[in-house]
Amino acid sequence: MTGQVIGHYRVLEKIGSGAMGEVFRARDERLGRDVALKLIRPASSDNPDHLRRFELEARAAAALNHPNIVAIYDVGFDDGSPYIVCELLEGQTLRKRLAEGALPVRLAADYSLQITQGLIAAHDHRIIHRDLKPENLFVTTDGRVKILDFGVAKLQSAPGESERSVEDLTTVTKSGAVVGTVAYMSPEQLRGKPVDHRSDIFSEGAILYEMLTGRRAFRGETEVDTITAVLREDPPEINLEQASVPISFQQIVQHCLE
Repeated sequence: MTGQVIGHYRVLEKIGSGAMGEVFRARDERLGRDVALKLIRPASSDNPDHLRRFELEARAAAALNHPNIVAIYDVGFDDGSPYIVCELLEGQTLRKRLAEGALPVRLAADYSLQITQGLIAAHDHRIIHRDLKPENLFVTTDGRVKILDFGVAKLQSAPGESERSVEDLTTVTKSGAVVGTVAYMSPEQLRGKPVDHRSDIFSEGAILYEMLTGRRAFRGETEVDTITAVLREDPPEINLEQASVPISFQQIVQHCLE
Protein backbone atom coordinates (compact mmCIF):
# COMPACT_ATOMS: atom_id res chain seq x y z
CA MET A 1 0.00 0.00 0.00
CA THR A 2 2.91 2.37 0.60
CA GLY A 3 2.91 5.13 -2.01
CA GLN A 4 -0.59 4.41 -3.29
CA VAL A 5 -3.02 7.32 -3.57
CA ILE A 6 -6.58 6.86 -2.30
CA GLY A 7 -8.76 9.85 -2.96
CA HIS A 8 -6.22 12.62 -2.40
CA TYR A 9 -4.42 10.77 0.38
CA ARG A 10 -0.99 9.23 -0.26
CA VAL A 11 -0.28 6.18 1.93
CA LEU A 12 2.97 6.48 3.91
CA GLU A 13 2.98 3.47 6.26
CA LYS A 14 0.75 0.97 8.03
CA ILE A 15 0.18 1.82 11.69
CA GLY A 16 -2.48 -0.66 12.82
CA SER A 17 -5.27 -3.09 12.01
CA GLY A 18 -8.57 -4.21 13.46
CA ALA A 19 -11.38 -6.67 12.92
CA MET A 20 -12.69 -4.93 9.82
CA GLY A 21 -9.95 -2.68 8.52
CA GLU A 22 -6.38 -1.51 8.42
CA VAL A 23 -5.07 1.90 9.45
CA PHE A 24 -2.35 3.81 7.63
CA ARG A 25 -0.49 7.04 8.11
CA ALA A 26 -1.25 9.03 4.97
CA ARG A 27 -0.54 12.48 3.56
CA ASP A 28 -3.45 14.75 2.69
CA GLU A 29 -2.02 16.21 -0.52
CA ARG A 30 -4.58 19.01 -0.64
CA LEU A 31 -4.04 20.37 2.86
CA GLY A 32 -0.48 19.15 3.34
CA ARG A 33 -1.01 17.33 6.63
CA ASP A 34 -0.63 13.76 7.85
CA VAL A 35 -3.82 11.88 8.72
CA ALA A 36 -4.94 8.40 9.73
CA LEU A 37 -6.56 6.52 6.84
CA LYS A 38 -8.73 3.51 7.70
CA LEU A 39 -9.50 1.07 4.90
CA ILE A 40 -11.96 -1.78 5.11
CA ARG A 41 -10.39 -5.18 4.57
CA PRO A 42 -10.81 -6.50 0.99
CA ALA A 43 -12.22 -9.74 2.41
CA SER A 44 -14.90 -7.73 4.16
CA SER A 45 -15.88 -5.41 1.33
CA ASP A 46 -18.47 -7.86 0.05
CA ASN A 47 -19.96 -8.37 3.51
CA PRO A 48 -23.03 -6.10 3.78
CA ASP A 49 -22.92 -6.22 7.57
CA HIS A 50 -19.28 -5.08 7.69
CA LEU A 51 -19.97 -2.33 5.16
CA ARG A 52 -22.97 -1.19 7.20
CA ARG A 53 -20.92 -1.10 10.39
CA PHE A 54 -18.02 0.68 8.66
CA GLU A 55 -20.31 3.38 7.29
CA LEU A 56 -22.03 3.67 10.67
CA GLU A 57 -18.66 4.36 12.29
CA ALA A 58 -18.16 7.32 10.00
CA ARG A 59 -21.67 8.69 10.43
CA ALA A 60 -21.63 8.34 14.20
CA ALA A 61 -18.17 9.78 14.81
CA ALA A 62 -18.49 12.56 12.23
CA ALA A 63 -21.59 13.82 14.05
CA LEU A 64 -19.47 14.44 17.13
CA ASN A 65 -17.08 17.29 17.77
CA HIS A 66 -15.38 16.82 21.11
CA PRO A 67 -11.77 16.87 22.32
CA ASN A 68 -12.16 13.38 23.82
CA ILE A 69 -13.46 11.77 20.61
CA VAL A 70 -11.27 11.14 17.59
CA ALA A 71 -12.10 13.66 14.83
CA ILE A 72 -13.35 12.38 11.48
CA TYR A 73 -12.19 14.47 8.51
CA ASP A 74 -13.50 12.61 5.49
CA VAL A 75 -15.18 9.44 4.24
CA GLY A 76 -15.29 7.99 0.76
CA PHE A 77 -14.98 4.98 -1.53
CA ASP A 78 -12.01 3.82 -3.55
CA ASP A 79 -12.82 1.21 -6.22
CA GLY A 80 -15.89 0.26 -4.20
CA SER A 81 -14.03 -0.06 -0.90
CA PRO A 82 -14.90 2.50 1.78
CA TYR A 83 -12.37 4.50 3.74
CA ILE A 84 -12.44 6.91 6.67
CA VAL A 85 -9.95 9.70 7.29
CA CYS A 86 -9.43 10.92 10.84
CA GLU A 87 -6.93 12.87 12.91
CA LEU A 88 -3.55 11.24 13.37
CA LEU A 89 -2.84 10.59 17.05
CA GLU A 90 0.54 10.24 18.74
CA GLY A 91 0.72 8.16 21.92
CA GLN A 92 -0.54 4.71 22.91
CA THR A 93 -3.74 2.84 23.59
CA LEU A 94 -4.95 2.46 27.14
CA ARG A 95 -4.47 -1.31 26.70
CA LYS A 96 -0.77 -0.80 26.12
CA ARG A 97 -0.53 1.47 29.14
CA LEU A 98 -2.37 -1.08 31.32
CA ALA A 99 0.19 -3.71 30.34
CA GLU A 100 2.53 -1.84 32.69
CA GLY A 101 0.11 -2.29 35.61
CA ALA A 102 -2.44 -0.26 37.53
CA LEU A 103 -2.59 3.53 37.22
CA PRO A 104 -2.20 5.92 40.14
CA VAL A 105 -5.64 6.88 41.50
CA ARG A 106 -5.27 10.50 40.42
CA LEU A 107 -4.39 9.49 36.84
CA ALA A 108 -7.20 6.92 36.67
CA ALA A 109 -9.60 9.62 37.83
CA ASP A 110 -8.33 12.02 35.16
CA TYR A 111 -8.68 9.45 32.38
CA SER A 112 -12.14 8.39 33.59
CA LEU A 113 -13.35 11.98 33.66
CA GLN A 114 -12.16 12.49 30.08
CA ILE A 115 -13.87 9.28 28.95
CA THR A 116 -17.05 10.39 30.70
CA GLN A 117 -17.00 13.78 29.02
CA GLY A 118 -16.61 12.13 25.62
CA LEU A 119 -19.46 9.73 26.32
CA ILE A 120 -21.72 12.58 27.47
CA ALA A 121 -21.16 14.27 24.11
CA ALA A 122 -21.98 11.04 22.27
CA HIS A 123 -25.03 10.24 24.40
CA ASP A 124 -26.35 13.78 23.94
CA HIS A 125 -26.39 12.96 20.20
CA ARG A 126 -28.18 9.67 20.95
CA ILE A 127 -25.07 7.70 19.99
CA ILE A 128 -24.02 4.68 22.06
CA HIS A 129 -20.49 3.40 21.58
CA ARG A 130 -21.27 -0.22 22.56
CA ASP A 131 -17.66 -1.41 22.26
CA LEU A 132 -15.86 0.58 24.91
CA LYS A 133 -12.66 -1.20 25.99
CA PRO A 134 -9.00 -0.28 26.60
CA GLU A 135 -8.13 -1.06 22.97
CA ASN A 136 -10.59 1.65 21.86
CA LEU A 137 -9.23 4.32 24.18
CA PHE A 138 -6.12 6.21 23.09
CA VAL A 139 -3.91 8.31 25.37
CA THR A 140 -2.04 11.01 23.46
CA THR A 141 1.47 12.11 24.36
CA ASP A 142 0.03 15.19 26.11
CA GLY A 143 -2.31 13.10 28.28
CA ARG A 144 -5.59 13.55 26.41
CA VAL A 145 -7.85 10.52 26.16
CA LYS A 146 -9.56 9.93 22.80
CA ILE A 147 -12.42 7.49 22.26
CA LEU A 148 -11.85 5.49 19.06
CA ASP A 149 -13.86 3.23 16.79
CA PHE A 150 -17.56 3.87 16.67
CA GLY A 151 -17.79 0.91 14.28
CA VAL A 152 -20.41 -0.85 16.37
CA ALA A 153 -22.03 2.29 17.69
CA LYS A 154 -25.76 2.56 17.28
CA LEU A 155 -27.75 5.68 16.59
CA GLN A 156 -30.70 5.53 18.94
CA SER A 157 -34.15 6.22 17.62
CA ALA A 158 -35.27 9.75 18.21
CA PRO A 159 -38.29 10.12 20.51
CA GLY A 160 -41.42 9.06 18.69
CA GLU A 161 -39.69 6.83 16.17
CA SER A 162 -41.19 3.36 16.28
CA GLU A 163 -40.54 1.89 12.84
CA ARG A 164 -37.35 0.12 13.92
CA SER A 165 -37.59 -3.53 14.78
CA VAL A 166 -36.23 -5.06 17.97
CA GLU A 167 -33.53 -6.76 15.90
CA ASP A 168 -32.23 -3.35 14.80
CA LEU A 169 -31.73 -2.33 18.41
CA THR A 170 -29.72 -5.31 19.64
CA THR A 171 -26.01 -6.02 19.49
CA VAL A 172 -26.51 -9.10 17.32
CA THR A 173 -25.27 -8.83 13.74
CA LYS A 174 -27.05 -10.34 10.76
CA SER A 175 -24.80 -13.39 11.06
CA GLY A 176 -25.87 -13.85 14.67
CA ALA A 177 -22.48 -12.96 16.14
CA VAL A 178 -22.36 -10.73 19.18
CA VAL A 179 -20.25 -7.67 18.50
CA GLY A 180 -17.70 -6.35 20.99
CA THR A 181 -15.41 -7.74 23.63
CA VAL A 182 -17.24 -9.83 26.19
CA ALA A 183 -15.19 -8.80 29.23
CA TYR A 184 -16.40 -5.20 28.90
CA MET A 185 -19.88 -5.78 27.53
CA SER A 186 -22.95 -5.12 29.63
CA PRO A 187 -25.26 -8.00 30.60
CA GLU A 188 -28.01 -6.72 28.29
CA GLN A 189 -25.55 -6.71 25.37
CA LEU A 190 -24.49 -10.28 26.05
CA ARG A 191 -28.14 -11.33 26.15
CA GLY A 192 -28.78 -9.62 22.81
CA LYS A 193 -31.30 -7.23 24.33
CA PRO A 194 -31.85 -3.56 23.46
CA VAL A 195 -29.20 -1.24 24.91
CA ASP A 196 -29.04 2.42 25.88
CA HIS A 197 -26.43 4.76 27.36
CA ARG A 198 -26.25 2.69 30.56
CA SER A 199 -24.43 -0.03 28.62
CA ASP A 200 -21.51 2.36 28.03
CA ILE A 201 -21.56 3.29 31.72
CA PHE A 202 -21.19 -0.40 32.62
CA SER A 203 -18.23 -0.73 30.25
CA GLU A 204 -16.57 2.36 31.69
CA GLY A 205 -17.00 0.92 35.19
CA ALA A 206 -15.16 -2.23 34.13
CA ILE A 207 -12.39 -0.10 32.59
CA LEU A 208 -12.09 2.08 35.71
CA TYR A 209 -11.82 -1.06 37.85
CA GLU A 210 -8.97 -2.28 35.66
CA MET A 211 -7.19 1.07 35.72
CA LEU A 212 -7.32 1.14 39.51
CA THR A 213 -6.38 -2.50 40.18
CA GLY A 214 -4.44 -3.62 37.12
CA ARG A 215 -6.84 -6.58 36.83
CA ARG A 216 -9.88 -7.18 34.69
CA ALA A 217 -13.18 -6.81 36.49
CA PHE A 218 -14.58 -9.92 34.81
CA ARG A 219 -12.32 -12.78 33.87
CA GLY A 220 -12.80 -16.45 33.07
CA GLU A 221 -10.67 -19.20 31.59
CA THR A 222 -12.86 -19.25 28.50
CA GLU A 223 -15.10 -16.74 26.74
CA VAL A 224 -18.14 -18.56 28.13
CA ASP A 225 -16.73 -18.32 31.67
CA THR A 226 -16.16 -14.60 31.17
CA ILE A 227 -19.72 -14.11 29.93
CA THR A 228 -20.99 -15.98 33.00
CA ALA A 229 -18.91 -13.72 35.24
CA VAL A 230 -20.42 -10.59 33.66
CA LEU A 231 -23.96 -11.94 33.95
CA ARG A 232 -23.82 -13.40 37.44
CA GLU A 233 -20.84 -12.16 39.45
CA ASP A 234 -19.49 -8.96 40.96
CA PRO A 235 -15.81 -8.11 40.50
CA PRO A 236 -13.67 -8.97 43.58
CA GLU A 237 -13.73 -6.03 45.99
CA ILE A 238 -10.53 -7.30 47.56
CA ASN A 239 -8.58 -6.09 44.52
CA LEU A 240 -9.81 -2.53 45.09
CA GLU A 241 -8.97 -2.72 48.79
CA GLN A 242 -5.48 -4.11 48.15
CA ALA A 243 -4.84 -1.29 45.68
CA SER A 244 -5.75 1.22 48.44
CA VAL A 245 -8.52 2.68 46.29
CA PRO A 246 -10.53 5.30 48.22
CA ILE A 247 -14.02 4.19 49.30
CA SER A 248 -15.64 6.89 47.16
CA PHE A 249 -13.94 5.47 44.05
CA GLN A 250 -15.00 1.95 44.97
CA GLN A 251 -18.58 3.18 45.20
CA ILE A 252 -18.35 4.80 41.76
CA VAL A 253 -17.10 1.53 40.23
CA GLN A 254 -19.86 -0.45 41.95
CA HIS A 255 -22.50 2.05 40.82
CA CYS A 256 -21.33 1.81 37.19
CA LEU A 257 -21.53 -1.99 37.35
CA GLU A 258 -24.92 -2.25 39.09
